[in-house]
Amino acid sequence: MSETLQKTNLLGLTREKMEAFFLSIGEKKFRSEQVMKWIHHHRIDDFEKMTNLGKSLREKLARVAEIRAPEVVSENISGDGTRKWVVRVTSGSCVETVFIPEDGRGTLCVSSQAGCALDCSFCSTGKQGFDSDLTAAEIIGQVWIAACSLNNEPAKVGRSITNVVMMGMGEPLLNFDNVVDAMTLMMDDLGYGISKRRVTLSTSGVVPALKRLSEVTDVSLALSLHAPNNALRDQLVPLNKKYPLEVLLPACVGYIQGLSDKSRRITIEYTLIDGVNDRSEHAAELIELLRGIPCKINLIPFNPFSLSNYRRPSNNSLHRFQRQLQEAGYNTTIRKTRGDDIEAACGQLAGEVQDRTRRSARYQQSRVEPDNLITVRSV
Repeated sequence: MSETLQKTNLLGLTREKMEAFFLSIGEKKFRSEQVMKWIHHHRIDDFEKMTNLGKSLREKLARVAEIRAPEVVSENISGDGTRKWVVRVTSGSCVETVFIPEDGRGTLCVSSQAGCALDCSFCSTGKQGFDSDLTAAEIIGQVWIAACSLNNEPAKVGRSITNVVMMGMGEPLLNFDNVVDAMTLMMDDLGYGISKRRVTLSTSGVVPALKRLSEVTDVSLALSLHAPNNALRDQLVPLNKKYPLEVLLPACVGYIQGLSDKSRRITIEYTLIDGVNDRSEHAAELIELLRGIPCKINLIPFNPFSLSNYRRPSNNSLHRFQRQLQEAGYNTTIRKTRGDDIEAACGQLAGEVQDRTRRSARYQQSRVEPDNLITVRSV
């Protein structure tokens, strides 16, 4: 009785791995270039439509391979034009992908895991617990799905993918190999041809993986900082207890300094939470913490979600914090909240995670009512 042949999903194969695949089935390497163009440039997932391949090769590919993106469960469009796809991955969980159109650019926010193991206190994804790493095909598949959807619309400025940020669900550096393969495809001319300056990996600070990252890629780096001292960051980003600021920041600087383009900077992401990390003394600490580090600062107003009692700061508080940093010489912007009406804003992504950590159940049981809100304060 013959075993069922498991087909190779070509969607997530880098150029090098695609060449190896064709050699393994007795074909020439140049076939990889033809097939990659069909998949990523023309977004074709049917071998029969690949007209420059011979009939026998098309039949062989149909027997041993497939081009399979995650299943699209839903697609929602915000009043501001932001678009969110919910897609189901192999584990059965759902993850979310968000496209943000702007004048002259279109940014796609891509997930790397179903759920997240890090449990940052201000992030909806972390409250859902963790299920699984996404495969390279499931990561690049989000780009493929978005490109297919956007390609079916009339051409508009800001309606094509010019930037990709690994800032969706999950910690990218905890799914290292699959994330690197997917980013390689994003930048490859046979993939999506996006500039390395326009592909950004955001991390909460997995230091050993950060050091390894510099050996295999030169994408842009964003650090989810969110606090100017270890005591406060321990509470907001629990990973800080393992890799505190005095270890994390030199690792980030080392990554940037190792790039050939010496003008590159770290993007510091700082979610401002009312009464928690948004006071003048926090800004003063942040100014000192980042002194001498090549960086730009992106302030993110906290976006409320059902499992959190944190509050969004006032606009006055946001702009006061920004001015203090700007007056100290830091390039500081406030991220405009986009897609919050469809829960697509930063920190709101949750999906439908089959939680292996039981964390989501614990949060449901231990929710604190708003009138008993306890804020986190620095010491």
